[in-house]
Amino acid sequence: MPDLTKEAADEAAKHTLGEEVPTTDTAVVEKAAKDKTRSLWGDAWVDLRRRPMFIISALIILLLIVMSAWPGLFTGTDPTATDLQNHYLSKPKLGHVFQADWLGYDQQGRSVYSRLVHGTRNSVLVGFGATIIVTLLGSFVGMIAGYFGGWLDAILSRVTDIFFGIPFLLGAMLVMNAFTDRKWWLVAAALGVLGWTQITRVMRGSVLTVKQSDYVQAAKALGASTSRIMIRHILPNAMAPVIVVATIALGTYIGAEATLSYLGLGLSAPAVSWGADISDGLAQIRVAQHVLLYPSIMLTLTVFAFIMLGEAVRNALDPKLR
Repeated sequence: MPDLTKEAADEAAKHTLGEEVPTTDTAVVEKAAKDKTRSLWGDAWVDLRRRPMFIISALIILLLIVMSAWPGLFTGTDPTATDLQNHYLSKPKLGHVFQADWLGYDQQGRSVYSRLVHGTRNSVLVGFGATIIVTLLGSFVGMIAGYFGGWLDAILSRVTDIFFGIPFLLGAMLVMNAFTDRKWWLVAAALGVLGWTQITRVMRGSVLTVKQSDYVQAAKALGASTSRIMIRHILPNAMAPVIVVATIALGTYIGAEATLSYLGLGLSAPAVSWGADISDGLAQIRVAQHVLLYPSIMLTLTVFAFIMLGEAVRNALDPKLR
Protein backbone atom coordinates (compact mmCIF):
# COMPACT_ATOMS: atom_id res chain seq x y z
CA MET A 1 0.00 0.00 0.00
CA PRO A 2 2.76 2.58 0.78
CA ASP A 3 4.36 1.97 -2.63
CA LEU A 4 1.03 2.39 -4.41
CA THR A 5 0.36 5.61 -2.52
CA LYS A 6 3.78 6.94 -3.45
CA GLU A 7 3.25 6.16 -7.14
CA ALA A 8 -0.14 7.89 -7.08
CA ALA A 9 1.40 10.91 -5.41
CA ASP A 10 4.17 11.10 -8.02
CA GLU A 11 1.63 11.00 -10.87
CA ALA A 12 -0.44 13.71 -9.20
CA ALA A 13 2.66 15.87 -8.80
CA LYS A 14 3.51 15.46 -12.48
CA HIS A 15 0.00 16.54 -13.45
CA THR A 16 0.32 19.55 -11.16
CA LEU A 17 3.65 20.57 -12.70
CA GLY A 18 2.27 20.11 -16.22
CA GLU A 19 4.44 17.11 -17.07
CA GLU A 20 3.10 14.40 -19.43
CA VAL A 21 2.25 11.08 -17.87
CA PRO A 22 3.71 8.12 -19.80
CA THR A 23 0.94 6.20 -21.52
CA THR A 24 0.73 3.03 -23.53
CA ASP A 25 2.59 3.15 -26.84
CA THR A 26 0.26 4.61 -29.48
CA ALA A 27 1.52 2.21 -32.15
CA VAL A 28 0.66 -0.76 -29.98
CA VAL A 29 -2.85 0.55 -29.40
CA GLU A 30 -3.44 1.16 -33.11
CA LYS A 31 -2.13 -2.28 -34.00
CA ALA A 32 -4.40 -3.91 -31.42
CA ALA A 33 -7.36 -2.02 -32.83
CA LYS A 34 -6.61 -3.24 -36.35
CA ASP A 35 -5.93 -6.82 -35.34
CA LYS A 36 -9.42 -7.56 -34.14
CA THR A 37 -10.19 -11.03 -33.01
CA ARG A 38 -11.25 -13.10 -36.01
CA SER A 39 -13.48 -16.14 -36.02
CA LEU A 40 -12.52 -19.53 -37.43
CA TRP A 41 -14.04 -18.57 -40.78
CA GLY A 42 -12.21 -15.24 -40.78
CA ASP A 43 -8.87 -16.92 -40.15
CA ALA A 44 -9.67 -19.50 -42.82
CA TRP A 45 -10.46 -16.82 -45.40
CA VAL A 46 -7.20 -15.01 -44.69
CA ASP A 47 -5.33 -18.29 -45.07
CA LEU A 48 -7.16 -19.27 -48.26
CA ARG A 49 -6.23 -16.05 -50.04
CA ARG A 50 -2.57 -16.98 -49.64
CA ARG A 51 -2.91 -20.44 -51.18
CA PRO A 52 -2.26 -20.70 -54.95
CA MET A 53 -4.21 -23.97 -55.03
CA PHE A 54 -7.33 -22.19 -53.81
CA ILE A 55 -6.96 -19.28 -56.23
CA ILE A 56 -6.46 -21.54 -59.26
CA SER A 57 -9.33 -23.86 -58.39
CA ALA A 58 -11.65 -20.93 -57.58
CA LEU A 59 -10.91 -19.28 -60.94
CA ILE A 60 -11.61 -22.53 -62.80
CA ILE A 61 -14.88 -23.05 -60.93
CA LEU A 62 -15.90 -19.42 -61.54
CA LEU A 63 -15.29 -19.92 -65.26
CA LEU A 64 -17.39 -23.09 -65.22
CA ILE A 65 -20.25 -21.32 -63.44
CA VAL A 66 -20.20 -18.43 -65.93
CA MET A 67 -20.05 -20.90 -68.81
CA SER A 68 -23.02 -22.86 -67.46
CA ALA A 69 -25.09 -19.74 -66.82
CA TRP A 70 -24.32 -17.93 -70.10
CA PRO A 71 -23.10 -20.43 -72.72
CA GLY A 72 -23.93 -17.91 -75.45
CA LEU A 73 -20.91 -15.85 -74.35
CA PHE A 74 -18.62 -18.66 -75.47
CA THR A 75 -20.33 -20.12 -78.54
CA GLY A 76 -23.29 -19.41 -80.77
CA THR A 77 -23.44 -22.90 -82.26
CA ASP A 78 -26.33 -25.23 -81.43
CA PRO A 79 -24.83 -28.29 -79.68
CA THR A 80 -27.58 -30.56 -81.06
CA ALA A 81 -27.35 -29.36 -84.69
CA THR A 82 -26.10 -32.15 -86.96
CA ASP A 83 -24.45 -31.68 -90.33
CA LEU A 84 -22.86 -34.74 -91.89
CA GLN A 85 -20.82 -32.50 -94.18
CA ASN A 86 -18.73 -31.78 -91.08
CA HIS A 87 -16.82 -35.03 -91.15
CA TYR A 88 -15.47 -36.27 -87.82
CA LEU A 89 -12.33 -37.57 -89.55
CA SER A 90 -11.35 -33.98 -90.31
CA LYS A 91 -8.73 -32.69 -87.92
CA PRO A 92 -9.73 -29.92 -85.47
CA LYS A 93 -8.95 -26.40 -86.64
CA LEU A 94 -6.98 -25.31 -83.60
CA GLY A 95 -6.40 -21.90 -85.13
CA HIS A 96 -10.14 -21.15 -85.23
CA VAL A 97 -10.39 -20.32 -81.54
CA PHE A 98 -13.94 -20.35 -80.09
CA GLN A 99 -15.44 -21.27 -83.46
CA ALA A 100 -17.57 -24.32 -84.18
CA ASP A 101 -14.74 -26.26 -85.82
CA TRP A 102 -12.13 -25.31 -83.21
CA LEU A 103 -12.09 -28.79 -81.60
CA GLY A 104 -13.55 -30.66 -84.56
CA TYR A 105 -16.84 -32.51 -84.95
CA ASP A 106 -18.21 -35.81 -83.70
CA GLN A 107 -19.58 -38.69 -85.78
CA GLN A 108 -22.94 -36.94 -86.17
CA GLY A 109 -21.46 -33.67 -87.36
CA ARG A 110 -22.00 -31.83 -84.06
CA SER A 111 -19.49 -29.28 -82.82
CA VAL A 112 -17.33 -30.78 -80.07
CA TYR A 113 -16.54 -27.33 -78.66
CA SER A 114 -20.20 -26.31 -78.53
CA ARG A 115 -21.10 -29.52 -76.73
CA LEU A 116 -18.32 -28.96 -74.20
CA VAL A 117 -19.68 -25.50 -73.40
CA HIS A 118 -23.34 -26.51 -73.18
CA GLY A 119 -22.54 -29.71 -71.28
CA THR A 120 -21.12 -27.61 -68.45
CA ARG A 121 -24.60 -26.51 -67.35
CA ASN A 122 -25.93 -30.02 -66.74
CA SER A 123 -22.76 -31.12 -64.97
CA VAL A 124 -22.75 -28.08 -62.67
CA LEU A 125 -26.49 -28.35 -61.97
CA VAL A 126 -26.25 -32.04 -61.10
CA GLY A 127 -23.17 -31.47 -58.94
CA PHE A 128 -24.60 -28.56 -56.96
CA GLY A 129 -28.07 -30.10 -56.75
CA ALA A 130 -26.80 -33.39 -55.36
CA THR A 131 -24.48 -31.59 -52.94
CA ILE A 132 -27.30 -29.42 -51.57
CA ILE A 133 -29.53 -32.46 -51.02
CA VAL A 134 -26.72 -34.40 -49.37
CA THR A 135 -25.67 -31.50 -47.14
CA LEU A 136 -29.19 -30.67 -45.95
CA LEU A 137 -30.29 -34.26 -45.38
CA GLY A 138 -27.01 -35.49 -43.93
CA SER A 139 -26.58 -32.47 -41.64
CA PHE A 140 -30.11 -32.76 -40.29
CA VAL A 141 -29.85 -36.48 -39.52
CA GLY A 142 -26.34 -36.15 -38.12
CA MET A 143 -27.27 -33.23 -35.86
CA ILE A 144 -30.34 -34.96 -34.47
CA ALA A 145 -28.40 -38.18 -33.82
CA GLY A 146 -25.40 -36.44 -32.27
CA TYR A 147 -27.28 -33.98 -30.07
CA PHE A 148 -30.00 -36.19 -28.59
CA GLY A 149 -28.11 -39.50 -28.55
CA GLY A 150 -29.67 -42.52 -26.85
CA TRP A 151 -32.21 -44.64 -28.69
CA LEU A 152 -32.74 -41.98 -31.37
CA ASP A 153 -29.05 -42.00 -32.18
CA ALA A 154 -29.07 -45.81 -32.34
CA ILE A 155 -31.99 -45.89 -34.78
CA LEU A 156 -30.62 -43.17 -37.05
CA SER A 157 -27.18 -44.76 -37.03
CA ARG A 158 -28.60 -48.11 -38.12
CA VAL A 159 -30.59 -46.45 -40.92
CA THR A 160 -27.41 -44.69 -42.01
CA ASP A 161 -25.52 -47.99 -42.02
CA ILE A 162 -28.20 -49.55 -44.24
CA PHE A 163 -27.89 -46.79 -46.84
CA PHE A 164 -24.11 -46.82 -46.47
CA GLY A 165 -24.11 -50.50 -47.43
CA ILE A 166 -25.81 -49.80 -50.78
CA PRO A 167 -23.21 -49.50 -53.58
CA PHE A 168 -23.39 -45.89 -54.68
CA LEU A 169 -23.20 -46.23 -58.46
CA LEU A 170 -25.11 -49.51 -58.57
CA GLY A 171 -27.94 -48.01 -56.54
CA ALA A 172 -28.01 -44.94 -58.78
CA MET A 173 -28.14 -47.16 -61.86
CA LEU A 174 -31.12 -49.06 -60.46
CA VAL A 175 -32.96 -45.84 -59.63
CA MET A 176 -32.28 -44.21 -63.00
CA ASN A 177 -33.24 -47.35 -64.90
CA ALA A 178 -36.80 -46.94 -63.61
CA PHE A 179 -37.22 -43.69 -65.57
CA THR A 180 -37.21 -43.01 -69.29
CA ASP A 181 -37.17 -39.20 -69.30
CA ARG A 182 -34.19 -38.40 -67.10
CA LYS A 183 -33.71 -34.70 -66.34
CA TRP A 184 -30.82 -33.17 -64.42
CA TRP A 185 -32.86 -32.78 -61.23
CA LEU A 186 -33.76 -36.49 -61.28
CA VAL A 187 -30.10 -37.46 -61.54
CA ALA A 188 -29.24 -35.03 -58.71
CA ALA A 189 -32.02 -36.46 -56.52
CA ALA A 190 -30.88 -40.05 -57.12
CA LEU A 191 -27.28 -39.21 -56.24
CA GLY A 192 -28.34 -37.13 -53.22
CA VAL A 193 -30.62 -39.78 -51.72
CA LEU A 194 -27.83 -42.36 -51.92
CA GLY A 195 -24.91 -40.13 -50.93
CA TRP A 196 -25.94 -38.47 -47.66
CA THR A 197 -24.47 -41.09 -45.32
CA GLN A 198 -20.92 -39.73 -45.24
CA ILE A 199 -22.10 -36.22 -44.37
CA THR A 200 -24.28 -37.70 -41.60
CA ARG A 201 -21.33 -39.46 -39.96
CA VAL A 202 -19.15 -36.36 -40.20
CA MET A 203 -21.88 -34.12 -38.77
CA ARG A 204 -22.68 -36.54 -35.94
CA GLY A 205 -19.05 -36.69 -34.84
CA SER A 206 -18.71 -32.91 -35.03
CA VAL A 207 -21.88 -32.35 -32.97
CA LEU A 208 -20.71 -34.82 -30.32
CA THR A 209 -17.58 -32.70 -29.90
CA VAL A 210 -19.23 -29.28 -30.02
CA LYS A 211 -22.07 -30.04 -27.59
CA GLN A 212 -19.52 -30.60 -24.79
CA SER A 213 -18.17 -27.06 -25.18
CA ASP A 214 -18.48 -24.54 -22.37
CA TYR A 215 -20.62 -22.09 -24.36
CA VAL A 216 -23.18 -24.81 -25.07
CA GLN A 217 -23.32 -25.78 -21.41
CA ALA A 218 -23.67 -22.12 -20.47
CA ALA A 219 -26.57 -21.70 -22.89
CA LYS A 220 -28.31 -24.69 -21.32
CA ALA A 221 -27.75 -23.28 -17.85
CA LEU A 222 -29.28 -19.96 -18.90
CA GLY A 223 -32.41 -21.76 -20.07
CA ALA A 224 -31.98 -21.50 -23.84
CA SER A 225 -34.35 -23.69 -25.83
CA THR A 226 -33.15 -26.79 -27.64
CA SER A 227 -33.81 -25.31 -31.08
CA ARG A 228 -31.92 -22.12 -30.21
CA ILE A 229 -28.91 -24.08 -28.92
CA MET A 230 -28.83 -26.28 -32.01
CA ILE A 231 -29.23 -23.46 -34.54
CA ARG A 232 -27.30 -20.62 -32.87
CA HIS A 233 -24.51 -22.47 -31.07
CA ILE A 234 -23.99 -26.00 -32.40
CA LEU A 235 -24.72 -25.70 -36.13
CA PRO A 236 -22.30 -22.83 -36.96
CA ASN A 237 -19.46 -24.49 -35.04
CA ALA A 238 -20.07 -28.00 -36.39
CA MET A 239 -20.35 -27.15 -40.09
CA ALA A 240 -16.65 -26.73 -40.90
CA PRO A 241 -15.85 -30.42 -41.57
CA VAL A 242 -19.20 -30.85 -43.35
CA ILE A 243 -18.40 -28.04 -45.79
CA VAL A 244 -15.02 -29.60 -46.54
CA VAL A 245 -16.52 -33.02 -47.28
CA ALA A 246 -19.36 -31.51 -49.33
CA THR A 247 -16.95 -29.47 -51.47
CA ILE A 248 -14.85 -32.51 -52.31
CA ALA A 249 -17.98 -34.63 -52.88
CA LEU A 250 -19.33 -32.10 -55.39
CA GLY A 251 -16.66 -33.12 -57.87
CA THR A 252 -17.48 -36.75 -57.17
CA TYR A 253 -21.13 -36.20 -58.08
CA ILE A 254 -20.16 -34.56 -61.36
CA GLY A 255 -18.05 -37.62 -62.14
CA ALA A 256 -20.92 -39.91 -61.12
CA GLU A 257 -23.30 -38.13 -63.49
CA ALA A 258 -20.82 -38.54 -66.33
CA THR A 259 -20.46 -42.24 -65.46
CA LEU A 260 -24.24 -42.75 -65.55
CA SER A 261 -24.47 -40.92 -68.88
CA TYR A 262 -21.59 -42.98 -70.22
CA LEU A 263 -23.53 -46.15 -69.36
CA GLY A 264 -26.70 -44.77 -70.97
CA LEU A 265 -28.50 -44.27 -67.64
CA GLY A 266 -27.84 -40.57 -67.15
CA LEU A 267 -29.36 -37.58 -68.87
CA SER A 268 -31.72 -38.34 -71.71
CA ALA A 269 -31.19 -36.89 -75.19
CA PRO A 270 -31.25 -34.15 -76.36
CA ALA A 271 -29.60 -33.06 -73.08
CA VAL A 272 -25.86 -32.58 -73.51
CA SER A 273 -23.58 -34.56 -71.23
CA TRP A 274 -19.84 -35.04 -71.20
CA GLY A 275 -20.29 -38.66 -70.19
CA ALA A 276 -22.50 -39.36 -73.22
CA ASP A 277 -19.96 -37.67 -75.50
CA ILE A 278 -17.17 -39.79 -74.02
CA SER A 279 -19.24 -42.90 -74.70
CA ASP A 280 -19.85 -41.82 -78.31
CA GLY A 281 -16.20 -40.98 -78.81
CA LEU A 282 -15.03 -44.37 -77.61
CA ALA A 283 -16.21 -45.97 -80.87
CA GLN A 284 -13.97 -43.60 -82.90
CA ILE A 285 -10.92 -43.71 -80.68
CA ARG A 286 -8.77 -45.30 -83.42
CA VAL A 287 -9.52 -42.74 -86.13
CA ALA A 288 -10.81 -39.60 -84.35
CA GLN A 289 -9.27 -39.29 -80.90
CA HIS A 290 -10.44 -35.69 -80.44
CA VAL A 291 -14.07 -36.82 -80.05
CA LEU A 292 -13.09 -38.69 -76.87
CA LEU A 293 -10.17 -36.55 -75.75
CA TYR A 294 -11.73 -33.13 -75.19
CA PRO A 295 -14.79 -34.19 -73.14
CA SER A 296 -12.47 -36.33 -71.01
CA ILE A 297 -10.16 -33.38 -70.38
CA MET A 298 -13.09 -31.12 -69.51
CA LEU A 299 -14.53 -33.64 -67.06
CA THR A 300 -11.16 -34.31 -65.43
CA LEU A 301 -10.40 -30.60 -65.06
CA THR A 302 -13.79 -29.92 -63.47
CA VAL A 303 -13.56 -32.74 -60.94
CA PHE A 304 -9.96 -31.84 -60.16
CA ALA A 305 -10.88 -28.18 -59.54
CA PHE A 306 -13.52 -29.06 -56.94
CA ILE A 307 -11.23 -31.56 -55.23
CA MET A 308 -8.45 -28.95 -55.05
CA LEU A 309 -10.90 -26.43 -53.63
CA GLY A 310 -12.02 -28.89 -50.97
CA GLU A 311 -8.43 -29.69 -50.02
CA ALA A 312 -7.60 -25.99 -49.72
CA VAL A 313 -10.63 -25.39 -47.50
CA ARG A 314 -9.74 -28.41 -45.35
CA ASN A 315 -6.18 -27.16 -44.83
CA ALA A 316 -7.42 -23.66 -43.97
CA LEU A 317 -9.99 -24.87 -41.43
CA ASP A 318 -7.65 -27.31 -39.70
CA PRO A 319 -5.20 -25.42 -37.45
CA LYS A 320 -2.85 -28.41 -37.38
CA LEU A 321 -2.27 -28.16 -41.15
CA ARG A 322 -1.48 -24.43 -41.28
